[in-house]
Amino acid sequence: MSDMLSIGASGVRAYQAALTTVSDNIAKAATPGYAKRTTDLSEIAPATGINSGGVNATGQGVVVSGVTRSADALRDADVRTSGSDLARSDTSIQWLGRIETALTGNQLGERLTSFFNATKSVAADPTATVPRSAMLEQASAVAGSFAATGKALDALDADIDSTAANAASTLNRLGTALAKVNDGFARVQPGSGGAAALADQRDSILDQMSAISDVSVALDPYGRATVKLGNGGGATFVSGNQSDTLLVQRGEKGVIGFTLQGSQATVTPSGGALAGVVEGAARVSDARINLGTIATAFTDGVNAVQTGGADLDSQPGAKLFDTGTSATDITVVLKDPRGIAAADTGKGPRDNGNLAKLDALRSSGGFESKTTALVSGNAATLSARKEVAEAQGAIRTNALSARDAVSGVNLDSEAVDLLRFQQAYQASSRVIQVAKDTLQSILDIR
Repeated sequence: MSDMLSIGASGVRAYQAALTTVSDNIAKAATPGYAKRTTDLSEIAPATGINSGGVNATGQGVVVSGVTRSADALRDADVRTSGSDLARSDTSIQWLGRIETALTGNQLGERLTSFFNATKSVAADPTATVPRSAMLEQASAVAGSFAATGKALDALDADIDSTAANAASTLNRLGTALAKVNDGFARVQPGSGGAAALADQRDSILDQMSAISDVSVALDPYGRATVKLGNGGGATFVSGNQSDTLLVQRGEKGVIGFTLQGSQATVTPSGGALAGVVEGAARVSDARINLGTIATAFTDGVNAVQTGGADLDSQPGAKLFDTGTSATDITVVLKDPRGIAAADTGKGPRDNGNLAKLDALRSSGGFESKTTALVSGNAATLSARKEVAEAQGAIRTNALSARDAVSGVNLDSEAVDLLRFQQAYQASSRVIQVAKDTLQSILDIR
């Protein structure tokens, strides 16, 4: 009779645990990062193995042997890889878009065209004051446009530095959190609900890491993760309960680099936001160099023409532009419209021969076309990157769907399990009641 009570009690305990697992699945079905659990039930082995009648002893009750977390390491890795690729493209798109705004927001191309058109108005009537004043106004406008565009690119550089530092800080925080989770695995029973909860935290952290940098992950039998950062599974970032610290540096020509403080290893991200930041910094640097080249050629060329001719008072022309600490830091230093050197030296104030050299400079320098090419080149790269991101978004969606097919909670199947375990729980309770009633009847007979 005590065996019946024991069997019934084991069933009540086991199916209560199973009901708790199903309830958790239903309650957390919409929780990001939650993987479905299954309670593993096993038959209680008999104490003696064979009973006195020589028949195998079975039906000794049921026990919870563990909690299985539904997950697939390969599908988890696919989600991380696809997420890392998409994060790189999205970050790159962000910076390319801001570069486009910086290059076009100050209408540099239009200002260059207006300046050269103004020189033609002076050439049409070299002694008139109004066209000369208009030419100086256009010179100021183009100088201001160069300067504003250069400052816009400088501001982008500052934002990139801040973004890189914040991303590295977030990654370091996630590394510290993962090290604590790894330490937690050593303190829980494998196959328990606590181990499953830690695995959820671990995978959530790894997903967040992969959005910042591409990672390679190795799991030990206890579920602890070893994480390496960068292309090809580079330097170890997290191992056991220890996490390194990622540092950000600026190299030559604006290149951004990363190293691990503890190991001094170089990290070269090929995915995630950090890779997009590196690409953005390189493109800002290229845009600044190209813009500076255009600016230098423009100011040097115009000043050379200006100083090679004679002004309205038949005096040698003075330079029109001055350059500050950077090639785009341009100011107009000629203030008097009469100082515009329209004439060739010795030809008199009505001559416009020197201004013809500006037309030649306009053609040979190609300032407008080079500015247009700078903008259109960035726009073409941006368009191509958006197409890549669209494809990567579809790949990530498929990867998430494949992972959810394994680890996601199906409410219909959980409802079936809920009903099944409720009935099993009630049956076990009935066994206890029958054993109790039978025992009481025996006692009453005595």
